[in-house]
Amino acid sequence: VEASLEEQDFTELWGKKAKELYGSTWSNFSDPQLRKIIGSIQTLGPSNLPLEKREQYNTILSNMDKIYSTAKVCLPNGTCWELEPDLSDIMATSRSYKKLLYAWEGWHNAAGNPLRAIYQEFVELSNEAYRMDGFEDTGSYWRSWYDSPSFEDDLEQIYNQLEPLYLNLHAFVRRKLYDHYGPKYINLKGPIPAHLLGNMWAQQWNNIYDMMVPYPNKPNLDVTSTMVQQGWNATHMFRVSEQFFTSLGLLEMPPEFWNKSMLEKPTDGREVVCHASAWDFYNRKDFRIKQCTTVTMEQLFTVHHEMGHVQYYLQYKDQPVSFRSGANPGFHEAIGDVMSLSVSTPSHLKKIGLLSNATEDE
Repeated sequence: VEASLEEQDFTELWGKKAKELYGSTWSNFSDPQLRKIIGSIQTLGPSNLPLEKREQYNTILSNMDKIYSTAKVCLPNGTCWELEPDLSDIMATSRSYKKLLYAWEGWHNAAGNPLRAIYQEFVELSNEAYRMDGFEDTGSYWRSWYDSPSFEDDLEQIYNQLEPLYLNLHAFVRRKLYDHYGPKYINLKGPIPAHLLGNMWAQQWNNIYDMMVPYPNKPNLDVTSTMVQQGWNATHMFRVSEQFFTSLGLLEMPPEFWNKSMLEKPTDGREVVCHASAWDFYNRKDFRIKQCTTVTMEQLFTVHHEMGHVQYYLQYKDQPVSFRSGANPGFHEAIGDVMSLSVSTPSHLKKIGLLSNATEDE
C-alpha cells in the first residue's frame, strides 16, 4: 500500500505538470510518439482521488490480492487444501464428481464470497478516479489501451468466426463427460458443469484430455510422466525454455533473473501468490518470474509463456518508460501463447527428448 501511494504521488505530480504545460493542446501534436507519451502522463487514474480515498483504494487492492492468494478449502478432519498445488492437482487429476465439486465450490466460496463486497467498493472508487480523466468509467479506460474505435465489434467478429469450432469442441467434450459421469450429472443439451473441465476456472481443458482422446491408437502426447522419469525440476524447465528462445536468436536471461526470480513455492511457510506472472523492474536489467512451478507438461508450457513476457520486456527495455509495456494488454498474452503453442508440437517435444517419435499426420 505504501509503495502504491508513493507511485501515485509521483504520477499526480508529473500528471499535473503535464496538464499545466500542455492542457488540451497535447492532442494536436504532430509527433505521434510525443502525443502518446503526454496523453499517458496526463491520465492520473487513482492519483486523482483525495488521499483518504486513495488509501482506501490501495488497501482494497491489497486485501483482494491477499484473500485470493490465501483462500483455502478445509475438510472436516482439519486438513486444508491451498490453491497451489493441492486444489489445482485435484481439479486436474480427480475424476470424482463429488470431490471436484467440493474443491470447486469450497475455493469459490473461500475466495469469491469475501471478495464480492470489496470488489464493488473497488469498482466505485476506480470509476470515480477515471471519470476525472474524462473516461466514462474504468472499462472505457481499459478499452482505450487497444487504440481501436471498433474494438468491441472486432471482438464480436472474431468470436463469430470461432463459434462453430467452439460449439463442436464443446459438444464433443460434453459427450465424453456424459460417457464417464452419466445422465445424472451431464445434460447433453445443456452447459458443462465448470468443475469437470480440469481447471479451477474452466479456462483450459487439457487436463481432461485423457478422458477424450480422439484417436486412442496414436502416440500419447502428454509428456508429464516422461518429465518426472527423467528427473526434470523447475530450474531445468526454465533452462530448457531459455534454450528455446536463444535458438530463435533471442536473448539469454540476465543474471538477476536467476538470482531473484521465485521459480518454486517457498518452503519456509510464507504465503505467496502462486499464479504465474512475469515482472519488469524498469531498471533495464532486473526481470523476474514468480511461479510455483511443478513438473508437468502444462507447467512447461506456462514456463515458456512467462519467459515470452520477459523476452518482450528485454526488447523494449531502452524505450521511454511510457512505452515499456505491451502494445496493448492482449499483445503480451499473444506473444506468450505463440511461444507455448510452438513448444507443444510433437516435433519440438521430440527435439527436447520428451517424445521418442513425432508423428505429424492429419
